[in-house]
This record gives sequence, C-alpha cells and structure tokens, in this order.
Amino acid sequence: MRGYEKDCAFCRLMRSLAFTGVGMGFGSGVAYLFGANKQDIMMSGIVVSAIIVFGMLDRKKNSD
Repeated sequence: MRGYEKDCAFCRLMRSLAFTGVGMGFGSGVAYLFGANKQDIMMSGIVVSAIIVFGMLDRKKNSD
C-alpha cells in the first residue's frame, strides 16, 4: 500500500529527472561513438533527453 499520492509534483519531478539522465546518457553515448565533437555530444544528449521526457508526458496525458 502506498503512503503517498500517485501523481504528486515531487514524484513527477523525480521521474522527469530520471528520464532526462537516461536520455542524456544515451544521446551523448551514441554521438561519442560516432566521433562527434564535444559541443555536438552535449547537444544530442539534450535533444534526446527532451524527446524522451516530452514523449513520456504526452503518452501519459493521452492514456488518461
């Protein structure tokens, strides 16, 4: 049994931070493997993490 609200603001923040970290790692890792420079590695990490976070938020909204 849960002792917290399912969709509290803190829970949403922690989920988005987790998905941001996963997206940043995945996007940066792939760019690094392709031999991109440091600026492109960071940019691809930011873009992939944004896609993952906003994709999860949209999926969550549509399922309700």
